[in-house]
Amino acid sequence: MDRIRRTLAMAGLALVLCSAAQAEVPIKVGVIIPMSGGAGPQGQHVTQAIQVMASLINESGGVLGRPLEVLLRDDESTPAVGVSRANDLVAQGVSVIIEGWNSPVALAMQPVISRAGILDITMFASADAILSGEGNALPIRFNASNTQGGAAVAQVIANQLKAKRVAFLTENDAYGNGTQASIEAELKRLNHAYEKVAEEKFPFTQADFRVALTNVRAAEPDVTVAINANEGLGMPAILRQFKQGRVPGQLLAALGTVAPSVISVAGEAANDVMGVDIYFPDVEPFLSNPANKRFVGKMQATHKNTPDKFMAVGAAALQVWAMAANELKTLDREALAKRIRGGSFQDTVFGDVTFAPSGQLQSRTHTFKVSDGRIVVQK
Repeated sequence: MDRIRRTLAMAGLALVLCSAAQAEVPIKVGVIIPMSGGAGPQGQHVTQAIQVMASLINESGGVLGRPLEVLLRDDESTPAVGVSRANDLVAQGVSVIIEGWNSPVALAMQPVISRAGILDITMFASADAILSGEGNALPIRFNASNTQGGAAVAQVIANQLKAKRVAFLTENDAYGNGTQASIEAELKRLNHAYEKVAEEKFPFTQADFRVALTNVRAAEPDVTVAINANEGLGMPAILRQFKQGRVPGQLLAALGTVAPSVISVAGEAANDVMGVDIYFPDVEPFLSNPANKRFVGKMQATHKNTPDKFMAVGAAALQVWAMAANELKTLDREALAKRIRGGSFQDTVFGDVTFAPSGQLQSRTHTFKVSDGRIVVQK
């Protein structure tokens, strides 16, 4: 009898030790975003925000009782590099990949991640094709889509500016062309009579817009819409060169392309630019949101940096995934995707949020204008 008791005790101890050891094994979270090149500064800030959120989650017990370990990869804003980084993270055994700054890169990575059976969460890439289901049957996206962003910009053109002569500076890729098409489609839906007086296309890497802006200036627009996802290089250059070129009319930036980091680089040239976005750390309903206050406080304490929309999106992507995993007590891709797509979550960085069945986060947009180097939300 004593031998049986000892054997059972030893087995129980082994089980406890095994469970304890399992609890110490980190859950690997993959992050793929530009951390070099024109979008590098913003990408680095986003990775800081994701790491801060991982720290907050770990302080609250982690996911399934295990700590999170964030594995960062630089996609260099290049589709082929993004695919290589995705394959690398698959080999590392990550449970989820959070990705997507540039739409072409995100679209190239989607099938690789999907074939590996890993949950793929897109942060920013806003091309409508991201949610088509072609590259990823279970897509999830946090940033506003081209359609959402385009509609918000069109509302400003038609209802606030009442502009009749419209010029476009458009990044010549899935993001830029899709956003412009969405703006024009919404203007048509609103029955807003306008003339497209200029249209200048450019690659993502371009930083000299003087010739394009000379053509725009000659067209005498009421508003120039700048659609440029290169917040580290291209958008600050447009702000400076627009002001230097004395282009008439209002400069209106596409959704989410004028962050505090852009204003910092552009300096005084950023003043008076208008834009739309989905998050501001110190404006209601975000200011009094407890989850946002914890996130902002941790970012300020850890990195001496107040988060912008990009950082908030990265943090929320990890936060919502962790909430779903802890609720369902699983890391299974399909189960978590089904919980998020069409589902609702409370107490996130963005407050209480809901996703459409397509996987698109339903966001409210706010119009702002830059004044004295600060973003001022329009009432």
